[in-house]
Amino acid sequence: MTLDKLKTGESAVIKAVGGEGALRLRFLDMGLIPKTKVKMLKRAPMGDPLDIVLRGYELTLRIEDAKNIEIEKTEENDHI
Repeated sequence: MTLDKLKTGESAVIKAVGGEGALRLRFLDMGLIPKTKVKMLKRAPMGDPLDIVLRGYELTLRIEDAKNIEIEKTEENDHI
């Protein structure tokens, strides 16, 4: 499953970070690192972009970028 499929309020753990070259490095610099917990906060009215919380801060991503982040869903009550 990829990050763009996560619904509002759901939590997950990052399993793999895709993309190539500078794109992948940008994801890693933003804190999108394997084994990091993330939670979907909200989506824009038209669905793009989406807001997630990880490592104590909010991050806004385009759906096309979120499709490069492989995740595994966790229990809804996990605190981030």
